Amino acid sequence: MRTAAITAAAACIAVHAAAQVPAEGTLGPVVVTPLPGVAQSAFDTPASVDVIGGDALRNSQLGINLSESLVRVPGLTALNRQNYAQDIQISSRGYGARATFGVRGLRLYTDGIPATAPDGQSQVSHFDLLSADRIEVLRGPFSALYGNSSGGVISIFTADGGPDTVAEAATAFGSFGTRRHNVKLSGQEGVVQYNLSATRFDTDGFREHSAARRTGLNGKVRYNVSEDTRVSLILNAVDMPDTQDPLGLTRAEFDADPRQASPAALLFNTRKSVDQKQAGVILEHRLDAVHSFKLTGWTGNRATEQFQAIPVATQAPITQPGGVIDLERRYHGADAQWVVRTRAFDSPLAITFGLTADRLSEERRGFQNFVGTGATQVLGVLGALRRDEDNRVRSFDQYVQGVWSSQRWSLTAGLRHSQVRFASEDRFIAGANGDDSGSARFSATTPVLGVVWHAAESLNLYASAGRGFETPTFNELANRPGGPGLNFDLRSAESRQWEIGAKAALSQDWNLNAALFQARTTDELVVLTNSGGRSTFQNAGRTERRGFEALLAGRFGQGWSATLAATLLRAQYDSTFTTCGAPPCTVPTVVVAAGNRIPGIPRAMLFGEVAWEHRPWGLQTALELRHTGRIAVNDTNTDFAPAATTLAVRASLQQVLGRWTVREFVRVDNLTDRRYAGSVIVNEGNGRFFEPAPGRHWLAGVNAAYTF
Repeated sequence: MRTAAITAAAACIAVHAAAQVPAEGTLGPVVVTPLPGVAQSAFDTPASVDVIGGDALRNSQLGINLSESLVRVPGLTALNRQNYAQDIQISSRGYGARATFGVRGLRLYTDGIPATAPDGQSQVSHFDLLSADRIEVLRGPFSALYGNSSGGVISIFTADGGPDTVAEAATAFGSFGTRRHNVKLSGQEGVVQYNLSATRFDTDGFREHSAARRTGLNGKVRYNVSEDTRVSLILNAVDMPDTQDPLGLTRAEFDADPRQASPAALLFNTRKSVDQKQAGVILEHRLDAVHSFKLTGWTGNRATEQFQAIPVATQAPITQPGGVIDLERRYHGADAQWVVRTRAFDSPLAITFGLTADRLSEERRGFQNFVGTGATQVLGVLGALRRDEDNRVRSFDQYVQGVWSSQRWSLTAGLRHSQVRFASEDRFIAGANGDDSGSARFSATTPVLGVVWHAAESLNLYASAGRGFETPTFNELANRPGGPGLNFDLRSAESRQWEIGAKAALSQDWNLNAALFQARTTDELVVLTNSGGRSTFQNAGRTERRGFEALLAGRFGQGWSATLAATLLRAQYDSTFTTCGAPPCTVPTVVVAAGNRIPGIPRAMLFGEVAWEHRPWGLQTALELRHTGRIAVNDTNTDFAPAATTLAVRASLQQVLGRWTVREFVRVDNLTDRRYAGSVIVNEGNGRFFEPAPGRHWLAGVNAAYTF
């Protein structure tokens, strides 16, 4: 914490000093898309936006988990749960921290196609890091322009093929039976560019009962019809059969043996299978120097089967939905943008008009996780049907935004209106389990406004403010207090955010971004009850998130470079509410006091890297430091995952042999063999909060590319 505070103070001083940098200082020609439909330089946006290039995504890393690289982005918390049945945890300035699986509270995109459902639930298992050109990360008020659950925006873009034809093959292996193999073919044939990638990943897992296998495919084909028109086809798929789920550990279990699985995980053979296929088409056309449009369409399906550790006795009532979740989700949508580039007051003005429609149809079924009785009873298998419903959620958004830029000032404003509708048709009606069909509707209008003062050619100062909203997801609606059926009494959470920041070129070799921010939320969604292995949710009162983030990066000496990303974040409840204690609990009696920390959010995050490159030898080495502050595990703040600081080292060699380029690497993580919890399961009803991180572990690999 002290280190992060010193870093933050030093960054503020550096920003002030940057005003004196000569005009020749530059920030580099990085172009991002921080706003729908408008491409801008990251330096000129009134928002916190960072870009992680493809080299950084693949540089001596496994290339499977977003947490490997997102740690470089300030304001973002990305924790590897060591549990591929539940994926990683990602939060942006505290939004999304309460997700017990997958990602929620953020908007995710792959090549412009949403990886976030209309209800706000996101998945990242189909993100292909090994063929990516870059990842863009947007935080703060302007993320509200992306609609529901946009506490932040993460977009991954597949690299375009060409101009050369390149075939690549790579393999990596390491601790815990980790193996990754991938092949890639990219190139250009006339007006057609292509990039095709396939990956196979296997691991025995750091913990007992945590083995996983993932097969992924990703393809991008772009047809450049003319200078004014291009069409892109995006295809991807992922298959994850029988991924083992070790569940979280209680405090006593974590202290005794962090590599063990929860006894309940072994008893019920908890696991999850996922099969997803997705396709999208993007048409971009420029009519003339003023008008252009972009049409994006997508469709896909995702099948999930998850075996949970719900005790047999708990499943006895007919109103209990069982211990196996079976989901078949089909989704499709379209986005249309019209961009007008003109001038106002003798300065450029770009206005984007857009419409987005998105629909998800879900067949949700629940089964008992056992068959038989007494001595013949078998656990962890598909049993009798206990839940059967058709769920639908659809959204329809309209938005407009404008960017006006003069020599000294830039103004950016946007307005989005969103409608999200849920409907459920219950098909499991038996005895006390009545018809639980129903519907709910949410809507919100979210304005944003930002201004940039170009104080110098090498310094921009900016301020922005906006309003956002977040509906419950289907998983949060899935159970209501006192019985089965969807909890349509929940309201959407509403937030108001602002930030002020600076972006500076301290010299030709050093860049600095820094921001102060605050977000206040009303009707925050929190846990209400824990009973029968199920959680229900409620709207609490007010919460506040405020903090500081800074990113400093540059080069020095002969081949040396350094990066420092620091975040200080205070996230707390501003009003008192009641919640449930240990299960079974159907009536909330435990008081959560105003001032309690929001669980799942560390107060300090720090990433530091010092690297050295010797190009004549093709040698790169680096030392990485990661610090995560302590994390509250529940709303009542009765326990915390301790703060942890870890070190990693990596090295690589590259040889160019005619048309061949060969690269070998090795890395060692957690050099000091520190024991710590890598993540927590927020408000876990059985007290299984802790997900241990591995001790010292290694990874080695080789990549060979041939240019035709």
